[in-house]
Amino acid sequence: MDNTVTWRKSTLSTGDGGNCVEVAHLNDLIAIRDSKNITGPALTFTASEWTTFIEGVKNGTFDTV
Repeated sequence: MDNTVTWRKSTLSTGDGGNCVEVAHLNDLIAIRDSKNITGPALTFTASEWTTFIEGVKNGTFDTV
């Protein structure tokens, strides 16, 4: 990953022991990475894929019982 990329994490993730992901915009892609392993791999998604994922999170698609 380019070191000039601005990675962000939710303000709600503070104080959780570092168990969070960070998100960055890379031109026409969205990247996510493990905040505890910033030199490790990042996953990339198209804007459409990311929007679909966020909608699924908001509507409970990935909730488990």
